[in-house]
Amino acid sequence: MRAVVGDQLHVHSKHVDEAEKYAEILEVLGPDGEPPYKVRYTDGHEGLVFPGSDCVVETPSPRRGD
Repeated sequence: MRAVVGDQLHVHSKHVDEAEKYAEILEVLGPDGEPPYKVRYTDGHEGLVFPGSDCVVETPSPRRGD
C-alpha cells in the first residue's frame, strides 16, 4: 500500500450494520509512501493508522477548474 498526503483512506465495514469510515491522510510516516499514516477521520478524530486488508487508499479526483 502506498499513499501521499491528501489521499483518502477508505476503511470498509466488517459487519452489515457497520458504517464505512473515511480519513484524509495528513502525513506519511513510512518509506516510499508506505504506512503508518497520520489521518483525520470525517468526524475530526486524528490518529496513527497501520492499515489492514479492510482498507484501500483512494486518490481524490481533481476538481474542475483546478
